[in-house]
Amino acid sequence: MRAAALLLVLALLTGCASIPRDPDGTLEQVRSTGELRVGVSHHPPWTDGTTDPPAGSEVELVTAWAESLGARPTWRVDGEEALVAALERGDVDVVVGGLTDKSAWSSKVGMTRPYVEVSGPDGRHAHVMAVPAGENALQSSLERWLDDHGRAP
Repeated sequence: MRAAALLLVLALLTGCASIPRDPDGTLEQVRSTGELRVGVSHHPPWTDGTTDPPAGSEVELVTAWAESLGARPTWRVDGEEALVAALERGDVDVVVGGLTDKSAWSSKVGMTRPYVEVSGPDGRHAHVMAVPAGENALQSSLERWLDDHGRAP
């Protein structure tokens, strides 16, 4: 009985070594291809989609995160609706654009925990970034990066 319990505990601990996981392997794909596909919605000062490449504080953050993964960002500038659809299809890996934790898209995609709060004329806003739903290793990696490097513009 003790041996069976020990084997069960060891099996559970071994399985926990690979948590969090990405069912679609997004983080591993970014690392293996060296490319982070970033959707950018124009929302200055967080993002500026009128420049090539895009600019803004969130663009800088996601560029530095990509570099930490051994990847370079490639950019897709579009509206939020099109970028959320691209996340759902797996065409982009992350979306930036001044999103907040009140975003209507949170039921369709994964949202990081807030990485910075700012005050505006209509109250306080907690900013987040969007990732494909369920890609927990990718989201966890981004959240850890934002914990250490996130800042207001």
